[in-house]
Amino acid sequence: MTTAINNILQKDALDRNDLITLLTATAPADIELIRSAAEKTLLAKCGNKVFYRGLIEFSNLCVCDCDYCGIRKSNHSVNRYTLSKDEIIAAAKWCAEQGYGSVVLQSGERRDAAFTDFLEDVIAEIKSATASEKLPNGAGITLSVGEQEPQSYERFYKAGAHRYLLRIEASDPKLFASIHPQDQSQERRIDCLKTLRQIGYQVGTGVMIGIPGQTAENLADDVLFFRDMDVDMIGMGPYIVHNATPMGVYAGYYNESKDRIFQTALLMIAVCRLALKDVNIASTTALQAMRDDGRELGLRYGANVIMPQTTPVDVRRDYLLYEGKPCIDEDAAHCRTCLEMRIRSVGREVAVDDWGDSKKALRKSKSNNNKNNMEGTMPIVMIMEGPPPLRGEPYPTL
Repeated sequence: MTTAINNILQKDALDRNDLITLLTATAPADIELIRSAAEKTLLAKCGNKVFYRGLIEFSNLCVCDCDYCGIRKSNHSVNRYTLSKDEIIAAAKWCAEQGYGSVVLQSGERRDAAFTDFLEDVIAEIKSATASEKLPNGAGITLSVGEQEPQSYERFYKAGAHRYLLRIEASDPKLFASIHPQDQSQERRIDCLKTLRQIGYQVGTGVMIGIPGQTAENLADDVLFFRDMDVDMIGMGPYIVHNATPMGVYAGYYNESKDRIFQTALLMIAVCRLALKDVNIASTTALQAMRDDGRELGLRYGANVIMPQTTPVDVRRDYLLYEGKPCIDEDAAHCRTCLEMRIRSVGREVAVDDWGDSKKALRKSKSNNNKNNMEGTMPIVMIMEGPPPLRGEPYPTL
């Protein structure tokens, strides 16, 4: 197989059969060829830096009932919470002071007016509160708050968010339907991705790797989906079972398949790097949940983004999308030190005071006459301040 792998790696553009061949590699020598090629592509196209996105999981309230997710609305064992505006802004300011450059605001999915108003205010206040000589336009903001109405996306963008991650989870319609309730439409999710692009966001998506019934052909089609959607960033990771969900019945499958799932997740990072060249790819926490050096391996297979945990420690256990999530008891400073050591151990450098927009996004921006000026001149939107809401309050309890 090594000759076939080598022939594929000489190509500039990979077709579906090439992707399948790479994703099904099992021989250690073949896997190392793929990993090495992906790492070389990363260094040539994106450089040696790893970009931080300080992760703030600000609410676990969710109206969705995804079959795999630990914070699905039907999981009544979860202690529901929402951070106050002051808590979110304090976490974002800490990130900026540490040189992170960007934050991710992530939550369960809500679409009500109170949620939209609250998040719009938070975004604008973060931009103002984190502005400094090093970050004159404040911290970069990525949102990951699910499917929203176009008007809400527009408001969040105007408030100062400029990246959005909305995972497709599976590009195959049947596979998507197998892990979601009937009222969740893949078509709507794709429409949301298109809307985000039209508004001007840098758009990210991703899939779960190792879903029961998933094939190498499905994963190859996922890579082609990323290409065809012209995404700027990818956030994907291995499927990890959560027993308090309908997919808890797959615990046996998961335990038997863990090694294969983990290796396939790494190969997906490498194949996406080889196929898509200069997008940003996250080395996700789920990799570390499966293996202690998982995030380092993700970097070695072609990833260039890591999301340090900055959610307040007292609520982290309430935001478990899957079981075995690491770093739930470590404070943000300890997490920062640990990640720096891990990144340096694989010969990479941590970017400081840098939004870390993907080279692809910057290249597209330049070709569009800097229409959106993705390098850091997003507008700062000021709003009138009101009294900070209490934790758990700006949204009604489900």
